[in-house]
Amino acid sequence: MVSGTSTALPKVAVLMGGPSAEREVSLSTGRECATALRGEGYEVVEIDAGGDLVDQLKNVQPDVVFNALHGRWGEDGCVQGILEWLKLPYTHSGVLASALAMDKQRSKETFRVAGLPIAQSGLFAKEDVARAHVMAAPYVVKPNNEGSSVGIYLVHENSNTPPQLDTTMPDQVLVEAFVPGRDLTVSVLGDRALTVTDILTDGWYDYDAKYKPGGSRHVVPADLPAEIFDLCMEYAVTAHQALGCRGLSRTDFRWDESKGKDGLILLEVNTQPGMTPTSLSPEQAEHSGLTFGQLCAALVEDASCDR
Repeated sequence: MVSGTSTALPKVAVLMGGPSAEREVSLSTGRECATALRGEGYEVVEIDAGGDLVDQLKNVQPDVVFNALHGRWGEDGCVQGILEWLKLPYTHSGVLASALAMDKQRSKETFRVAGLPIAQSGLFAKEDVARAHVMAAPYVVKPNNEGSSVGIYLVHENSNTPPQLDTTMPDQVLVEAFVPGRDLTVSVLGDRALTVTDILTDGWYDYDAKYKPGGSRHVVPADLPAEIFDLCMEYAVTAHQALGCRGLSRTDFRWDESKGKDGLILLEVNTQPGMTPTSLSPEQAEHSGLTFGQLCAALVEDASCDR
């Protein structure tokens, strides 16, 4: 832990940007967190994490690293490994949990073993998916190791042709049975579920709906039957612990109301949820009594190595 007997607050390096498809979201997250931490009295240095990250960190010599990166490299265990090697305490999940959560199919297997409800899915070669239906429609095609709804294709029930995947899609993709219903999400801080949010959109909860102002509306707390609300909270904590997450995570669900509790399906866990003006976790923390600055400070105080 970074807290100790000294009254001086630690110097914090906020990692943001990076090379992933979620660079712009990460820059927004990083700036918001850096501003919030300064408001809490921390000395903060913002670092756009590139190939010279090790040199930048050695030059800054922070006491703790706030990881505001999203997507591959920053969220999949790579940067976490660098920070372990440099013996720099850092926020959010460690190497193994980060790598496992970013691999959607492997994390699903972890959830299945933990007794959590998941959708049917599998990994397939991109050319096979583009040649013919590999699963009964409706289904979703997406990269196995990206986040923020990057590169998602929805194949409708009456579709006569397989999806025509963009050339930027990886050679192997995840194909998952489409789960109808409401978009629900739960943030877990430490080992405590904060609340359930119901995400309302006019269509698919895609990248624009997540990050553009007005792209979605959030009902906090969600207006749900008590049984479904409680199951979301319970499942989110179980998923957080099954992956070995630390700090803050966010678990996404779909709920088909017509099926009751059998219609609640866990989609995935995000080990570094977005913390932008339209993000879900800060809203849930505020509902639980934590200001945005207090949430960021709590993550800094929780930072450590060997996570």
